[in-house]
Amino acid sequence: MTTIKNNSELSEQLKLNAKNEGFNPVGIAVIPGSERIELRTKALQRWLKAGHQADMQWMHAPRRQKIESLLDGVNSVLSVGLNYYVNTKKDPEALSIGRYAWGKDYHKVATQRLRRIGHWLEKQRPSCRWKVCVDSAPLQEKAWAEEAGLGWIGKNSNLINQKEGSWFILAHLLCTELLTPDQPGIALCGKCQKCIDACPTKAITEPFVINSQRCIAYHTIENREEYLPREITSKMGNWVAGCDICQEVCPWNHQNLTHSEDPEMQPKNWILKLTKKDAMTWNDGKWTDHLRGSALKRIKPWMWRRNIKAIQTDNYS
Repeated sequence: MTTIKNNSELSEQLKLNAKNEGFNPVGIAVIPGSERIELRTKALQRWLKAGHQADMQWMHAPRRQKIESLLDGVNSVLSVGLNYYVNTKKDPEALSIGRYAWGKDYHKVATQRLRRIGHWLEKQRPSCRWKVCVDSAPLQEKAWAEEAGLGWIGKNSNLINQKEGSWFILAHLLCTELLTPDQPGIALCGKCQKCIDACPTKAITEPFVINSQRCIAYHTIENREEYLPREITSKMGNWVAGCDICQEVCPWNHQNLTHSEDPEMQPKNWILKLTKKDAMTWNDGKWTDHLRGSALKRIKPWMWRRNIKAIQTDNYS
């Protein structure tokens, strides 16, 4: 293997390797980043102070506000997106599940691929140290993806790419090597507020601010209470795991988007066909079997039953 001596060439090859692993978009940011990182950090602090994190206490982790605490000597971050927008639709009568979780557990998929890139980087720069961060790590992932030029943070708080829309998960490779950064993303939401208007529970309380206490996705995935709030169940439709409404209405997702052909992102058959009638007959063992290898395993079997029971209408079978 030929060693790349120029850091600019190293940066380009690193991004090419990421694309070869199935990531797109990809970009690089350097630490400490531009002033927008400081602005995003202050916005996070305001969000926490307002209590919008609900019971997600891990959002308070001090390390989330200081990327240097995640890897000693970190100088750069490779940000990548993994497209999960597949050319498949669920059955019309099936319950709704967030697209992000239709395929294999993206945490494992992204981590394995980024580790291969990290090992390649290590061979190029033996003294380099690196760390993989998917969304379970205390990192402001959207802020750093924006800084790396993957897109901009939209009014629905999702990272939006001009060509790819927002149907992709984010992951990052932190490293001690000083790489060549890309230009940060430029916000292109303009005056549009379709996501704000479409949210049935008004969880987007103002542009860029999501109140988790009002969010269907939060309550169906993170809420550990025995019963969901009436103000949520009365407007959750047939969403039983996550919610994609604010992404479905986004004009940037109404383009001729790239459909993922990635085998690991293809949907599991049961997810596309899950009905209320069938799901309520499943015992914990059957739920565990179906959830194995899926990001949906975060939702425990009793929570699935709670969510499904909470559906208010008889229009869903």
